[in-house]
Amino acid sequence: MAGREGLRPGGRSARVQASVHKAVQDLVAKMDRADLTIPIIAAEAGVTPSTIYRRWGDLQELLSDVAVERLRPDMQPVDTGSCRGDLQAWAEQYAEEMSSNPGREMIRDVLCSQDGSGAFQCRNFTKQQIEVIVQRARERGEAFPDVEAIMDRVVSPIMYRILFGETPDAARVERLVAGATELISPTPASARKSA
Repeated sequence: MAGREGLRPGGRSARVQASVHKAVQDLVAKMDRADLTIPIIAAEAGVTPSTIYRRWGDLQELLSDVAVERLRPDMQPVDTGSCRGDLQAWAEQYAEEMSSNPGREMIRDVLCSQDGSGAFQCRNFTKQQIEVIVQRARERGEAFPDVEAIMDRVVSPIMYRILFGETPDAARVERLVAGATELISPTPASARKSA
């Protein structure tokens, strides 16, 4: 994504990006999104409109970049002591956050990016969270579902419902997790224990 390439932590580029991202978030909180423009954002951020155009190209790419940053997980999935419990807790939180009004707006912004890089980054964030859950299961010697199977059987149905206007409730999420955990294949350690 154009807003991220070559940033030095604490450098001018990082400060400009942080300022513009904050301006977008502040403005979205106090005005209608349809009224948002690059000049308004630039004034709020204390930069020139050309700075924003040079870095992001257009308003949609900027909104996508801000959404990707906001969708970046800021903590590891909760550790409940079991793979199924971890997956259930994570999936419930994911469904709740993504189906909220701000979550839906961020999804739209990410998907409207012309190059698709925002969607790819968000997919990777989700996959990394699931990999943490699967790795914990391995470390405990638990049988675990394949990461891609969880993406297909839990994440995809949740996202599909959100994209088409439904809100997946806790009971639906529980059924999705149950369906994914039916695919569990034993780890070598657990297979040896049962032999």
